[in-house]
Amino acid sequence: MKTSINFKVAKSDSEIHNFRKKSFDYIRKDLTPKNEYWMEQKIADRLLKIEAFCKEKSGRKLQKNAMPVREAVVVIKENTSMQDLHNLSKRLEDELKIRVFQIAIHKDEGHYDKDTKEWKPNYHAHLVADWQDLETGKTLKHQSFHYSKMQDLASECLGMERGVSGSLTRLEAVEFKIKKREEDLKILEERCNEMQQEIDSKKAEDLIVKESDFLGFQKIKTDKTIENYKKAIKSNNLQILKNKTELESKEKQIAELKTKIESLKNEVFFFKNKNSTLLTNATVFAVEKKKYLESVVNIIQKTINNERLKVSFYERLKSKDFKISDEVARICEKISKDNNIPFSAFEEVFRDSEKMAKIFTLLRFGEKRNSQPEEINIERKSKLGR
Repeated sequence: MKTSINFKVAKSDSEIHNFRKKSFDYIRKDLTPKNEYWMEQKIADRLLKIEAFCKEKSGRKLQKNAMPVREAVVVIKENTSMQDLHNLSKRLEDELKIRVFQIAIHKDEGHYDKDTKEWKPNYHAHLVADWQDLETGKTLKHQSFHYSKMQDLASECLGMERGVSGSLTRLEAVEFKIKKREEDLKILEERCNEMQQEIDSKKAEDLIVKESDFLGFQKIKTDKTIENYKKAIKSNNLQILKNKTELESKEKQIAELKTKIESLKNEVFFFKNKNSTLLTNATVFAVEKKKYLESVVNIIQKTINNERLKVSFYERLKSKDFKISDEVARICEKISKDNNIPFSAFEEVFRDSEKMAKIFTLLRFGEKRNSQPEEINIERKSKLGR
């Protein structure tokens, strides 16, 4: 299953839709209880905070056309958890400075197949984010390759296949648009030429008004003929002006599309080079590997924090047979299955004794207490630390 993430300006009624503050006729109410919601702050309150910070940081008011709060729809799996989306949010903040402050998981939208009458769910999540640059107070400025990075992060954090490269897909779409615009342009040019030639064509004879005198000779009625020519010229000039405006508009669109397609080609070239560098440059590969392992550690820590909130965890903790090594192994197995993370990644994490000690301490005592050194030494002998 493929995922995608696309940010757009947040709508005024986002919270009403996302948090199901009213009923909608396109949802299945019996599935609504499966939805999940998380809110750090309301959009209106965040906007006030953003405006105040912009004034404080830059000395100017936030521009009226600024889009400091944006919302993304993310394609997810049926078993995608809020934890997975928090992990994605952290990566978006760490790598792109995008700070997510609302998340809504929707599992009650979809449609019935016309032929089979089978329910086809549309699993997705809404991420509402603060788009303010904390260094300048202005809105973040991202380039095209940053949006491609968002797709990579969504795929990695949600354990789903990345859709066809956005760059390649958009490249094909832009090429199609250029072709269509050029065809339209050709039609307009032909129409314009026809209009310009019309007065000189045989149709001009229809504008001449003749009448017979008392001897039966045909004479041109000058005043009426001139009037007809004036009307025809005026009409044609208006049409030519309209066509000219359309032509200029089409030419401008073509120029913009060609500029965009060049940008996309450069983007595709950039990512091909990056892939090549990862395969041939040990230093770059090591940096990317480190980032990946840090994300695995982050998932482990969040999962542990989530497990510690469950009653079942404390029941196991009181048991005489409780072993931290078994608990860590169980958690890692779950993470691996849910997030499509290979066990080799966990092995790499637990080769680092400091990280292993931190994880074991967190599981036993939580975030606010430190484990005894003896406890750590005992657990280092566990099967994950061997």
